[in-house]
Amino acid sequence: MSAPFTQRGKSCGPMLQSLWDHVRSEYDCVLLSPYLPVLCAFLTHVTFCAPFLLLDLLAPVSQRVRAWKISAKQPPPPLRAWLKCLGKIAVQYLTVLLPASALLQISRRPSQLPEWSPSSWQLFTDVFVCFLLFDALFFSWHLCLHRIPWLYRNVHQEHHQHHAPFALQAQDASTSELLSLLLLAQISACLVNCHPLSQVVFHIFNTWLAVEDHCGYNLPWALHRLLPFYGGAPHHHIHHQRHNVNFAPYFTHWDHLFGTYRRD
Repeated sequence: MSAPFTQRGKSCGPMLQSLWDHVRSEYDCVLLSPYLPVLCAFLTHVTFCAPFLLLDLLAPVSQRVRAWKISAKQPPPPLRAWLKCLGKIAVQYLTVLLPASALLQISRRPSQLPEWSPSSWQLFTDVFVCFLLFDALFFSWHLCLHRIPWLYRNVHQEHHQHHAPFALQAQDASTSELLSLLLLAQISACLVNCHPLSQVVFHIFNTWLAVEDHCGYNLPWALHRLLPFYGGAPHHHIHHQRHNVNFAPYFTHWDHLFGTYRRD
């Protein structure tokens, strides 16, 4: 598996290569651990949710924060709702996602890390293509979850228990749905044949964007304000309100093509 990356590494930048050399020498065993991906997924999810918890706590006393809320009439969730959601997700990770992810990683992990880092351009293209592929796979699966009644009742309905989601609820779903999303992300990185460093970057940004999608805030610095083809939190919030539109997680082109895009 390391051979393709050796060719890529010939044009890699010195900064990325130095970083990769340090990571390989100091954290080789950690990076090859089958438990690392799912533990990082949980920790990054909780960490990325922290700023939005702060916004929810400030909303009752700050007019500026309330102005950013997408559902202005909907009060922010209380702290006990956050803690209940956190406990549920933690149990799912410990009892199902951790062992399932470990089995998946053991079946496909390399025996050693590649010697070379990706170039800056390769890192960018790996991550970008991963997002395009994941977005397509998620759109298809999400559409099936809504259009096939059995799948909606038994897999997806739990995620739609709240019409106005908050950040932590990005992973407030049935265990089977969380497993399917984990598999879609892994398939995307595998099909692109990402360098391990590219995979890490993809999974980190994927977690952040999922959290932002469910945060309930239309922030002035959010990514959808910079990229016209990116939906963001307002796009996904409409999905939670109407259920039958805006199925793509990030980009809007699939919803435009299938006639499921709505702006309000």
